[in-house]
Amino acid sequence: MDLRSEVADGEPKTPLEQQLFEENRRLRRICQALMERVESAGAGRAPYGAFEHAVLLAEQVRERTDTLHRTLDELAEANAHLEEARREAEAANHSKTRFLAAVSHDVLQPLNAARLFTSALEEHPLDSEADVLVNRIGRSLRDVELLLGTLVDISRLDAGVMTSDVAPFAVDELLDTLAEESRQMAQAKGLGFCYVASSAVVESDQALLARVIRNLIANAVRYTDSGRIMLGCRRRSQGLEVVVADTGPGIPDARREEIFLEFRRGHDPVSRQSPGLGLGLAIVDRIVHLLNHPLRLASQPGRGTLFAVMLPYAELAPPMTPVVTHHQAGGALDDARLWVLDNDASILDAMSALLSGWGCHVRVSRCAAELEAQLSEVEDSMRRGVLLIDYHLNAEDQDGLSLAERLVRRYPHLMPMLITANHDAEIKRRCRERGFPCLFKPVKPLRLRQTLIHLLGKGRRRDG
Repeated sequence: MDLRSEVADGEPKTPLEQQLFEENRRLRRICQALMERVESAGAGRAPYGAFEHAVLLAEQVRERTDTLHRTLDELAEANAHLEEARREAEAANHSKTRFLAAVSHDVLQPLNAARLFTSALEEHPLDSEADVLVNRIGRSLRDVELLLGTLVDISRLDAGVMTSDVAPFAVDELLDTLAEESRQMAQAKGLGFCYVASSAVVESDQALLARVIRNLIANAVRYTDSGRIMLGCRRRSQGLEVVVADTGPGIPDARREEIFLEFRRGHDPVSRQSPGLGLGLAIVDRIVHLLNHPLRLASQPGRGTLFAVMLPYAELAPPMTPVVTHHQAGGALDDARLWVLDNDASILDAMSALLSGWGCHVRVSRCAAELEAQLSEVEDSMRRGVLLIDYHLNAEDQDGLSLAERLVRRYPHLMPMLITANHDAEIKRRCRERGFPCLFKPVKPLRLRQTLIHLLGKGRRRDG
């Protein structure tokens, strides 16, 4: 039905017509409003042009959305490849670390024996020419030890497997030995050496801190041609500052950050002629960050350089009597009874030669059964002494630390000392909790001697 023909000449006559008429008027108003909105959105275009423009925009949005989805898919695939490459790189890095650890252990064994044999030889009177040769051999072996230790350290730091075992200790337990080592290094190069001791108790990882200070001292000796080296302590309100200073060429301001980068060395003739990989300060920087010890650098070109490590104070029960130091030792090891357990025959021979030269009674063994047979042969009073035991033993034996614990329960007068090339923090923690000294290969004879004197002194006080 045509509404216009029904109501052409007047108002609608029926309710239905009235209803339809009103609906028609409402729809026309809506249509008019829609047309006006379309026309205004089309910026002057005709409604159909505006419609075409809207369709075009929608198509562009769809295309760009599809492109975005494809890009996201490609990124997801690329991320998956990157993640796989990262896992492979991490696995290769850990493999490298395990390889270096295994190789370093195998290399450290003969190096340890060579250092011990050289030290034993130094105990004998030699003519001047032989003495010079022995000293040169010793310095060469120390250089090899430093290079190998540096490679292992940087590998462990890169792999993130270096962990710390922080505990309180008297700082002179560490610095007294380092001072004597440093004095010998400085004197070999014709440099003076000054040591300022401290009785403070600090909290740190003793082995890692020793690596930091040794690297700083080695760096100072390497780059100093004349003058002196200083190792000392300063008490500050926030902690104890351990200082290593030299009278070397100094470090220009422009190189203050560069020297802590890997494989960076000085540009002077001294650095080019000295052994090293340019990793010493990089290792120092990364270890002090691991230990959360602030490191300070002060230097004046032409006058020298100072490095200072800040250590937090700690509390430690004082010993019953003063510890015997290197200078008080004299013949403190005369007639000391020592047992040595190591599965490497050359190390046993070297240990026997060195310790016998110090006046000790030494018995060596290559396995736990041989050691226990030796112990069972002597009376209880003759077992008062120190057991020097390697951590990595034969496959059929326990690890050295577990074996030492078992032997101490059976022979309470034995005092174990662990010797190992494994720097795992867990091993250090277990030794510390049990009160067993722990030395690392290659064993430094001076450190070994002082530890033996200290341990035997504790044993005498305990038995007395």
